[in-house]
Amino acid sequence: MPIADSEFILNKDGSIYHLNLQPDHISDTIITVGDPERVPLVSQHFDSIETVMQKREFVTHVGYYKGKRLTVISTGMGTDNIDILLNELDALVNIDFVTREPRPLEERIALRIVRVGTSGALQADIPVGSHLVTEHAVGLDSLMQFYPLVETGLEVEVASGVQQALGLSYRPYCVRGTDLLREQLGAGMVVGNTLTCPGFYGPQGRVLRLDLRIPDLIQQFQNFRYQSAEGEFRLTNFEMETAGYYALGRMLGHEVVSLNAIVANRATGEFATNSEDVVNDLIQKTLDRI
Repeated sequence: MPIADSEFILNKDGSIYHLNLQPDHISDTIITVGDPERVPLVSQHFDSIETVMQKREFVTHVGYYKGKRLTVISTGMGTDNIDILLNELDALVNIDFVTREPRPLEERIALRIVRVGTSGALQADIPVGSHLVTEHAVGLDSLMQFYPLVETGLEVEVASGVQQALGLSYRPYCVRGTDLLREQLGAGMVVGNTLTCPGFYGPQGRVLRLDLRIPDLIQQFQNFRYQSAEGEFRLTNFEMETAGYYALGRMLGHEVVSLNAIVANRATGEFATNSEDVVNDLIQKTLDRI
């Protein structure tokens, strides 16, 4: 059955509602960044640019890098925006815009989505200025309360352990990213487990004028350990989007990896004085490997 107008919303020009893109506007490999101003920092390396689009915080450039067609798009912050991004990117390749029907299973397209973002380290042995590739992401946000995410036994056990350690009234979710992309793009990087927080201040243990419900929140994050057959699981860094990427990517059938420029270390109190260089180095590394 065709998807109703109220669910699959198109603009007057036939583009999808928030991203303002049409199916031929994107490539099968997509680099995502949080900050709209970071999009041209990626596309400046392109040999040519064929499409430039902007609506709200979603800025899109499509072009060619060493003969490969790439898309770079900004997302803004938070998994609520990733919910919009992943669903609309998937619709661009897996829903027929004329019939408004999902494509048959055998015709569905798997996108390669690479998040290039900034992150803060939780452990003292992860230096500021390093690059980290996320193996597992643990989401403290509520996005997966609304989707039928299927987690492995290890993922459920880790998420339940985080719930118990923090005394949460709900169970977080835990998702492993795409192994192939992680091995291809993350070679030589720190391999970590990223905590996705639903905010920048309280959820990441920052205190300005408001006290925290869990006063030792950062220490709880740092001290969390789970012992499994694969070894010791610890939380290495945190940010605000990766778990949403990994969960939605799994359910929609896309390959997703998160690459993190470590610009702060909450264990040592350091912040990178050259954070722009750390990000730019990660951008160049990503383009060369993609």
